[in-house]
Amino acid sequence: MVVAGPVNNGGGALGLAGMKGLSVQILTGRWFMVFASFLIMSAAGATYMFGIYSSDIKKVLGYDQSTLNLLSFFKDLGANVGVLSGLINEVTPPYVVLSIGAVLNFFGYFMIWLAVTKKISTPKVWQMCLYICIGANSQSFANTGSLVPCVKNFPESRGSVLGILKGYVGLSGAIITQLYHALYGNDSKSLILLIGWLPAAISLVFLRTIRYMKVIRQTNEIKVFYNFLYISLGLAGFLMIMIIVQRPVQFTRGEYGISAAAVLVLLFLPLAVVIAEEFKLWQSKNLAVNDPTPLKIITEKPSPAETIPSLPAPSYDTTTNSLTETEPSTEKQASCWRTAFRPPDRGDDYTILQALFSVDMLVLFMSAICGVGGTLTAIDNLGQIGASLGYPKLSVSTFVSLVSIWNYLGRVASGFGSEIALKRYKFPRPLMLTITLLLSCAGHLLIAFNVPNGLYLASVIIGFCFGAQWPLLFAIISELFGLKYYSTLYNFGAVASPIGLYVLNVKVTGYLYDKEAEKQMAASGVKRVAGEELDCKGVDCFKLSFIIITAVTLFGALVSLILVLRTKKFYKSDIYMKFREQSKQAETEMAMNGNGTGPSETKGVARDFNVSFNNK
Repeated sequence: MVVAGPVNNGGGALGLAGMKGLSVQILTGRWFMVFASFLIMSAAGATYMFGIYSSDIKKVLGYDQSTLNLLSFFKDLGANVGVLSGLINEVTPPYVVLSIGAVLNFFGYFMIWLAVTKKISTPKVWQMCLYICIGANSQSFANTGSLVPCVKNFPESRGSVLGILKGYVGLSGAIITQLYHALYGNDSKSLILLIGWLPAAISLVFLRTIRYMKVIRQTNEIKVFYNFLYISLGLAGFLMIMIIVQRPVQFTRGEYGISAAAVLVLLFLPLAVVIAEEFKLWQSKNLAVNDPTPLKIITEKPSPAETIPSLPAPSYDTTTNSLTETEPSTEKQASCWRTAFRPPDRGDDYTILQALFSVDMLVLFMSAICGVGGTLTAIDNLGQIGASLGYPKLSVSTFVSLVSIWNYLGRVASGFGSEIALKRYKFPRPLMLTITLLLSCAGHLLIAFNVPNGLYLASVIIGFCFGAQWPLLFAIISELFGLKYYSTLYNFGAVASPIGLYVLNVKVTGYLYDKEAEKQMAASGVKRVAGEELDCKGVDCFKLSFIIITAVTLFGALVSLILVLRTKKFYKSDIYMKFREQSKQAETEMAMNGNGTGPSETKGVARDFNVSFNNK
């Protein structure tokens, strides 16, 4: 079927009514929703800043390293066990998920701030673990509430979407560091308060913006994401320059204020791209609305060979807004438990149980436990690693910012890079995951053997590899198991992080650190007083731990090769073909229904007219 219409060079001047229409177009469009997701994500990575304020918790509350690492484990448990947020997102609109996340974020971190500033009586260890778990769990709600709708609204660009959105999460540590220095100077206790109210406020502002929309494919879609990428690269470059400059130079509050203002300008710069894109769509829509000639629809009767047997009409699922086929009401649905071990073909929509019991998920999960657990252990212990190896205190903030910047670069590189490699060369994402795990081993070895100034390079490698694993993990899940239950499966994949962290951080790193610290105290004839922090100095504090972590990560890389072999044929096929077909169905449906009244519908018809105009 061909949709065409006569050319009308009108588009209308921007009068009062035009400005109102354009404003509605911008605020209700898909691209503004992406921009809102950028802002939510840019404040959703507060858990990565634990290395800055963990020393305050350890000192004020008198914890040893094992207790601090236990606290760190509950932080990452909360941040990554988002199955609840996924299940809620399956049955409610995204604004419900974002609202719950905002409440959890403020409550958890506000209680920690009250404890560290001694405004309440000293909480028990289990209470502190509960507070940080609740606060960190808000990150999974923010991720689910904003990232999942974006992936479903742009299914053919999911690698790019995941890369840039998770990239902003990676940058959030460096972004919040600049804002915190501008607002509170060097008071790291106040940082806890900042990460309590700022993410909550941003989520509440954009509650009604984040939503599922009917998928209409735009020919320049990937170019728009590249424009967003270039802006985010500029933001990352500026933050990198600030890290380098602020290391030898002591900035004043005013100078931090200037750098924070520049960060905010770069954060809001994608809004210019949004306005430009929505303005084009608005002009195209006006061509369709103002054209006096009715829409002309030309249909071609398919040949008998192409005739498809009668099927139920397609319908849009009210929760996910994805195109699904309506099953005949007379057909009895099989129990989900009976079909758990009878999965469909790779790429089709698995049920939750089918995905959880599949060999592919088991292999992917094991690889993530080894890879993410090891890199996150290094990130959470950066403060203590730097102190034990004799780095100055100012360098700890530098390490955190370096991890944040390269965390971002890893995310966008793996997201956009794997998308390009997959579409052009059929290079499988699981193999890219294997390469990432092997690279992270180099960072762990730099820490283990205390190479001179090696912690700076280790921060870069570990930050990059940690960031690169997430878009690959989530994209692989969406490609192998479908998008129908992506909210839940996405969060299940993230559960690998706290499992790996508990084993490698609490049971291995924390235990060996305290053992070496007690050994040093015994050698110096000093006895530890109850309630005092336990410190260790020298290369032996973390050496054995990171040799073990290197071995575990190498094992994870070998396990991931199993998934590479199992999915080799799948990634050689056209895995996005069905989404293109669904998009064409949606466009055809809109064209036959005429000019719709909703934002999504008008954009679909407008795009058809724009294509016709360009062809003429």
